Amino acid sequence: MDSTPEVVIYTDGACKGNPGPGGWGAILRFKDKSLEIFDGELQTTNNRMELTAVIMALSSLKRSCSVQLYTDSKYVLQGATNWIEGWKRNNWMTASKKPVKNVDLWKKLAPELARHKINWRWVEGHTGVPDNERADQLANAGILLAQDREHAKNARS
Repeated sequence: MDSTPEVVIYTDGACKGNPGPGGWGAILRFKDKSLEIFDGELQTTNNRMELTAVIMALSSLKRSCSVQLYTDSKYVLQGATNWIEGWKRNNWMTASKKPVKNVDLWKKLAPELARHKINWRWVEGHTGVPDNERADQLANAGILLAQDREHAKNARS
């Protein structure tokens, strides 16, 4: 019997303006338990938030898992399944010899991809898939959280 935990993860990123304030959210489901995580940044891009959601979800797992990972980001899906190995071989350069965008995040994702067995699933965003809609709500809550932190910081100044 395989003792590798099976986890289902839905991730999403959001940005108000691109760049602008952004947030990420993720739902992790294991057996009958679930965990929701989210946060945000004041100056970021949608792609960075999509990547961050995946990184934070995978890195929150305490051990190697078999993961069904749902994302509505083709950028993250293609990068993780088709492009990242070539980028690593080419010292984080694209096929056209340009530096990989968001390389800091791709470098954080790489060890998580090696640690887990991931079955990537693309889901069309904003089509009523309950956990994808919830991940979107969490990402938007992350934007508000980042803005609230900034307002609180400015109020103390």
